[in-house]
Parts: sequence; structure tokens; C-alpha cells
Amino acid sequence: MLNKVTSIENIVENLEDGMTIAIGGWATRRKPMALIRAIARSSVKDLTIISYGGPDVGTLCAAKKIRKLIFGFVSLDHIPLDPHFQLARQSGELEVIDLDEGMVHLGLRAAAMRLPFLPTRLGIGTSVVDQDFFKTIRSPYGDGELLIAMPALKPDVALIHVHESDQAGNSLIFSPDPFFDEMMARAADKVYLSAERIVTTEALDMHKNARFNLFERCVVSAVAEVPFGAHPTGASPDYGIDMNHLKAYKSASDSEAWADYSARYIAQSHDEYIDAVGGKDAISSIPAPIY
Repeated sequence: MLNKVTSIENIVENLEDGMTIAIGGWATRRKPMALIRAIARSSVKDLTIISYGGPDVGTLCAAKKIRKLIFGFVSLDHIPLDPHFQLARQSGELEVIDLDEGMVHLGLRAAAMRLPFLPTRLGIGTSVVDQDFFKTIRSPYGDGELLIAMPALKPDVALIHVHESDQAGNSLIFSPDPFFDEMMARAADKVYLSAERIVTTEALDMHKNARFNLFERCVVSAVAEVPFGAHPTGASPDYGIDMNHLKAYKSASDSEAWADYSARYIAQSHDEYIDAVGGKDAISSIPAPIY
């Protein structure tokens, strides 16, 4: 069986300027933040990002890595707006395609199914479909309904954080809601995982845990073991959302404050980052949110 284990640094070395990258998770839940910080301190730039965004998008905006953003929202959940995304959007730094959440899902699903588009009623009657991004299609059946043709969203790369993986890329996501990570994995040309733990294939216990294995190992290009790699977002049931850190992240909203934040939390290695935010025991003790 292939050994796909690598480091987050090696994963980022495989990224190139101008790539389209889909980022798994949802707002402040199970974002591959260790990988995002590694991108932020790399030389990679001019990225197109597809995301149900949270601090992943904000961090990359602050680091000037994004040229184009395709998104359903960008939010810190309990903190409604990410100030780094807000500044980039309002200053015109980003080319944006602002979609309904369901449209992002359908675009990824179309790409995962190797289809050019999927028909939908989503967006009809709203200004979302006024963007040049969209075309319409009329049903070929007797109803003749005019529908939106949601184009496939095809990433070059998907970055996804999982709870467990073996060396071959068999992975488990134990979160109560895995969101649309499986669509990103199947849509992308390459998939890079960060994992809380790399374990043996036997320890995954696939007979018991098959429902947590959301995509096939054959789509996974590499996996890095990164304990607490989603912090400050949560990776329930392992740990919750670090609201204290997200407040510090939000407060670093001007250039001087961001430089200080970046020097303390982004420029460091992942192990140094974990120490800087309070250590493993502190993160492990953060309770899962209740929605």
C-alpha cells in the first residue's frame, strides 16, 4: 500500500501561483488552518479560493494570497464578519463570485460528477444571477422551465482536515456535520489532508466506522499528521472553537496589529504555534459548541 505521509511544508511546496484551491470545513469548523498558515508564510500567490469561508479566507486575504474568491459566505460564526476579508473586499483587492451556499454545493457536485453544470432554481429572482458567471438553460421536457445552469467548480487542489488517516489516505471525519468536504475531494485534481492522527489501517476500524469515511483513498495525494491542525477553528469531537483566539485574530485588523499577530502565530512552526496559543491541554479542554 502506498505511503502518502508527508509534512505540511511539503504539501505547500506542491502548490503553484494561480492555482484554484478548495478549502474544506465551514466557517469556524474543521478548517485546515495549519495548512492555511503554511500557505500564508510561503511565496505562493494569486490563488483562486473556493470556500465556505472563515479565518482561512481572512488569513489568506491578510497575507495577500488571494486573487479571486468563490464563496457562499465568509464568517467567524459567533463573530459575524471577518475583518480581514471585509477589508480586502471593500478595497477591491479581490475578484469575487458571490454565490448562494447551495450553488457552491452544486458547482462542486457537478465537478465531482465530471459534468459541465447542474440545473437549479437556486438564485432565480435574486441579484446573485446577475453576475456574468451564470447562464440559463430551458428544460427539454414538457414543462419548459427556465433554470440556472450552475457551472462546475473545478479545483486544482482541495485542502481538507480530517480526524484520522492511515498512510494510504483512508480517512475518517467524526464531526457531527462533515459539510461538503467529500464533494471538494472528488472534484479536485489533487487532495491534500491534514490529520489529527495518522494511525494504522486496522486502527481505523472501517467495519465500524465506514460511515465516517467520506471519500476514497484513491483521490488523496498526500496526508500530513498535524495534531490540532484546525485550531483556532474546532474539530469536534476532539476540541471546540477557540473564541478567545478568534477575538485576538479579529482585533488584529490594522497593518501594525496584523504584523504582530503574524509574527507570533503565522511565522512560527506548527509546534511553536500550539505553544503560543496555550498548549495542547488548553486546546483539548475547549468544549464543542452547541447549535
